[in-house]
Amino acid sequence: MKKNVYLNRNFLLENKYSEELFHKYAANQPIIDYHCHLSPKEIAEDRVYENISQVWIAGDHYKWRAMRTMGVNEKYITGDASDKEKFMAWAKTVPHTLRNPLYHWTHLELKRYFGIDELLNEDSAERIYEEVNKQLQQPENSCQGLLRQMNVETVCTTEDPTDTLEYHQQLEKSDFEIKVSTAFRPDKAILIEAETYNDYLDKLGEVAEISINSYEDLRNGLRKRIEYFDSNGCNLCDHGLSFISAEDFTENEINKIFSKKRKGKSISDMEAEKFKSAILLYLGETYHEFGWVQQFHLGALRNNNKRMLKQLGPDTGWDSIGDYKQAENLSKFLDRLDGKDKLTKTILYNLNPADNEIFASMIGNFNDGSIKGKVQFGSGWWFLDQKDGIIKQLNALSNMGLVSTFIGMLTDSRSFLSYPRHEYFRRVLCNLFGQEIASGELPGDLDLVGKTVSNISYHNAKEYFEF
Repeated sequence: MKKNVYLNRNFLLENKYSEELFHKYAANQPIIDYHCHLSPKEIAEDRVYENISQVWIAGDHYKWRAMRTMGVNEKYITGDASDKEKFMAWAKTVPHTLRNPLYHWTHLELKRYFGIDELLNEDSAERIYEEVNKQLQQPENSCQGLLRQMNVETVCTTEDPTDTLEYHQQLEKSDFEIKVSTAFRPDKAILIEAETYNDYLDKLGEVAEISINSYEDLRNGLRKRIEYFDSNGCNLCDHGLSFISAEDFTENEINKIFSKKRKGKSISDMEAEKFKSAILLYLGETYHEFGWVQQFHLGALRNNNKRMLKQLGPDTGWDSIGDYKQAENLSKFLDRLDGKDKLTKTILYNLNPADNEIFASMIGNFNDGSIKGKVQFGSGWWFLDQKDGIIKQLNALSNMGLVSTFIGMLTDSRSFLSYPRHEYFRRVLCNLFGQEIASGELPGDLDLVGKTVSNISYHNAKEYFEF
């Protein structure tokens, strides 16, 4: 195959300090991927992928959005075209992704997993497709093998409270050496305004072996599932919300609101906010009781294209950045928990870069000296997990808090080929520090700076999650 020198050893590293920081202190650190959407079923069954489209294009709405922008018909994205046709459509799109992180990720993934240096385009597509497919049949490129290749130490998937966790149980009993844990994601029990809410509660009640007819029943049902997740090794939760709800409420109000919803009656926007405020507070207190880490991914404006939502469903590439008010409610929610001494370790992820300084300064209000980095400003995610977004998050955290306590990168991905994003993050991190050594803003003590780099890359997360 043709060879190019595009992704050389010092990709994104602009001076000798950046190079030494990366190669000596960051590159070889194991990966703790403490939040992702990988399939535990595929890991447990050690799936062997028939072709690259199955592991690379299926489920990747980053790629789907780019293909749609290039005028690719939906047939070749999520439709009934063959896997090869979908790959060819993506290959034709790749040259047009210059300056989009997809261009970097695409070629990093081809190089790191399959040793392919050739740029992907319409001319090279056939060769690359055949070569990767041949390699995917090798034992080292099974699902578990792909994780081993990237020096992954821990994977934390994300499951609904109704999940049986059967595949996590299989993995726990297996000889697979990589730790695979899960995060509790109860958003469907929180979003009371959803049309399918009552159907979901029926399912939750069935799994929890409880009839959910009252708000107290709901709390009991969720607690039973938290106990179940905890007994299966779970020690963290995750929420994907537009913003934190923190309205004032009374227990009587919440009981009435819940009863109305269960009877199929409509509830007002304010009633929904009061309910969500109550259930989030209950969950936060319960997470503290169990010693879990709570994560909040905030700021997404979801399902904007209702026509395509109806056709393809959620999580298919029709979401964007929202401009919600975050500060006041976030402060109120955290303060309520802290006031009861029930604020557990907390990670706040922000999707709107205009709010970076709000989040970076907010965490300092609740870092009370009890735990190093107790409240974290999480890594740039979704639309912000690229070079510019990573740098902005790191700069905001550095200016408003202590970047030295930061727990670093996560994939938040559905793809088993996404782990070079940790390398990408580490290169950006090392270059940022290296530039400031070169400019005299940081001392040329590479052991001092290198320790911070290695901590952000791995050790801080290892300590924080107690994996």
